[in-house]
Amino acid sequence: MITVTKEDLIQLGFGTSQAQTIIRLAKHYMVQEGFDYYSSRRLGRVPVHAVEHILGITLKVSKEVSFNGERV
Repeated sequence: MITVTKEDLIQLGFGTSQAQTIIRLAKHYMVQEGFDYYSSRRLGRVPVHAVEHILGITLKVSKEVSFNGERV
């Protein structure tokens, strides 16, 4: 599952406040879907599909995973 943070949304061109609002709404959506894990105030990472649901668009987000400096 690919996830996004506020910083990821800022890199995609959203403003700081707008990114915070999107994350908050996505967390609320996930709680409504039955994932109580996302009710944590300290959690700032949400699944891409939740953000796509909030925005109504498909995001092209790629995560490069590395282990000890090498791509996996």
